[in-house]
Amino acid sequence: MGHSRAEKAKTHKRIVSIASKKFREKGLAGFGIAELMKEAGLTVGGFYKHFDSRDDLVAEAVNSAFGGWQRRTDASKSGGSPVSVARLIDEYLSETHRDNPGSGCAFSALAPEIARSDKRTRSLTSEQVRRDFQLIATLLPARDRRTARSRAILIISALVGALSMARAVSDEALSREILGTVREVLKHSAVSHPEAKA
Repeated sequence: MGHSRAEKAKTHKRIVSIASKKFREKGLAGFGIAELMKEAGLTVGGFYKHFDSRDDLVAEAVNSAFGGWQRRTDASKSGGSPVSVARLIDEYLSETHRDNPGSGCAFSALAPEIARSDKRTRSLTSEQVRRDFQLIATLLPARDRRTARSRAILIISALVGALSMARAVSDEALSREILGTVREVLKHSAVSHPEAKA
């Protein structure tokens, strides 16, 4: 029985992982359960052994895509590469991130669709947005928490918006210009803010 539960948990995790990538690549309505289960090597009937509904899958898949910055910060504390706002900005507004939505930020890939999704998915998203605001705020020098939080909200909103626009336009030069311009403005603001420590 224990082996069966372990296998079911492993299969469940694999389905969520595939769905998370596909949702970010194709959108929440961009592919069906049959396609997902086929890619996972399972039958459509097996879907309901793991999820009560498609909405349950969406919530789990979107939630599993969250937390990239937190994982980077945790790894840094354990001896990994240092994390800074400038480095996060560089990575977020890169052509690599732009061209690989399936492994990137769920917000820039799915924000308009998440806004129209079920209450559970929106609630999970709200919690992640709060965590990301807090994480960025702790990396920013500021006189007080309120100022740091305001700057974090601005930075994250600009990141998501710029990446979404860079993906939306068909002109490669314009796309690179959006990424580069917003990247430089945000980094300049984060590093040379009047409250920044020398």
